[in-house]
Amino acid sequence: MLNLSPTKAYQPSEEYSSESERNREREELITSHLSKVKFLADRMAAKLPPSVERDDLYGAGVIGLVDAAERFDASRGVAFTTFAETRIRGAILDSLRSLDWASRSTRRRAKGVEAAYAEIEQQAGRAATEEEVAKHLNIPIQELHKLLQEISGLRVSNLDEREEESGLSLLDTVRGKNAAPDEEFEDLERRRLLARAIGNLPERERNVIALYYKDELTMKEIGSILDITESRVSQLRTQAIVRLRNRMRKRL
Repeated sequence: MLNLSPTKAYQPSEEYSSESERNREREELITSHLSKVKFLADRMAAKLPPSVERDDLYGAGVIGLVDAAERFDASRGVAFTTFAETRIRGAILDSLRSLDWASRSTRRRAKGVEAAYAEIEQQAGRAATEEEVAKHLNIPIQELHKLLQEISGLRVSNLDEREEESGLSLLDTVRGKNAAPDEEFEDLERRRLLARAIGNLPERERNVIALYYKDELTMKEIGSILDITESRVSQLRTQAIVRLRNRMRKRL
């Protein structure tokens, strides 16, 4: 006899439902953080030459966001926003390195400036002055200012590189971002060393670092507070980054 009873409604398996739920959560994380990608891409683009396309940075950042959504593990005790920001920045920096926008001469000059600061400060046991660095490089101080402006984006890019183990950059540490719980001891030591290095910066450079990276003010806003030009803020920031890189490299 033909069975005409209503067909039982299809019930997806628990495994299928669980995977579907995870996909939905990932999509929500990505969608809700796209504005963060734009913010970071715009902020990083402001530090780079005009030849670097902002849309390229945004595209790379989206890839980093998707990667963050795939890898995020809430059980590690780190907020997704913090985790995603590190991945987004890292993806943008990876993209910049692949573009290799800085010429060889720019990279060579940047290394020369960094070496000059390191050598003078090691010999003098204090922060090198601009006059001393210019004399060491055998260039006028105005040329040093121009050079610091030229290498600004390159130095910031290098400072923002992530460490493989912690997933944090030196700038993350400046901003107070947290490492994973199982890496808290190393992160605490890193913060202690960085705090000492920042404390030994010349006062104006120390103020620029605090206002730019902790308070996240623009260079124009910092210039208004310190009563200096926007380009001078950029120069001071680059000098501070060079000093911090040298000092942290010696201590870590």
